[in-house]
Amino acid sequence: MPKVERAIIMAAGLGKRMHPVTLTTPKPLVKVNGKRMIDTVIEGLHKNGISEIYIVVGYLKEQFAPLVTEYPGVRLIENPYYDTCNNIASLYVARDRIENAIILDGDQIIYNPDILAPEFERSGYNSVWTDEETDEWLQTVVDGIVTSCSRTGGKGGWQLYSISRWTAEDGKKLKRHLEIEFEQKQNRQIYWDDVALFCYPEEYQLGIRPMNKDDIIEVDNFSELVAVDSSYKKSMRRKDK
Repeated sequence: MPKVERAIIMAAGLGKRMHPVTLTTPKPLVKVNGKRMIDTVIEGLHKNGISEIYIVVGYLKEQFAPLVTEYPGVRLIENPYYDTCNNIASLYVARDRIENAIILDGDQIIYNPDILAPEFERSGYNSVWTDEETDEWLQTVVDGIVTSCSRTGGKGGWQLYSISRWTAEDGKKLKRHLEIEFEQKQNRQIYWDDVALFCYPEEYQLGIRPMNKDDIIEVDNFSELVAVDSSYKKSMRRKDK
């Protein structure tokens, strides 16, 4: 059975949808109820014995430097394209680390560290079954294999979350495909997830890692931040002025 050997945390983005808080603080370093979001991610990884951790940084990158001394095994990888390209650039600069890796966003709150367990059967994303309508990416799964994914959502499917594991074999393929898209095709305004799910779906047999909705919160924008931490209502009032 494959096992995660390292983690790649995406933390380079501008976080525009969380203004005004992210005007001075990178989104993963924003505190929610007194704790930085990225701390819940790193601590969850450590609880699962994953200590080789690469954080891809870009916007306000210097603010991430203390994490290297705060957490054993953390290293930073700079994404120089963070302000001109979509997040395909972040995985592109970390492409030599994808084999047997777990890839996850730094701007989410991990409530149940068990969802970051290192053992896995096949490459794929942590996912939550939903009967309700959603506008998040929604996967159709047949016999344990993802057969399609909708960018516009739907209902009655597996909602994709920003946690994925990649075998050594699939990691090699993903590296090659990233290089083709980023270097040769100059396809730099897509998500890195597009590469396996939409650009080369026939070359991967992805599975899912089921989890519960309350295991994690993805904080996508300022309104969602206020919903989980009411102390930011003051910032909302300033924002509205």
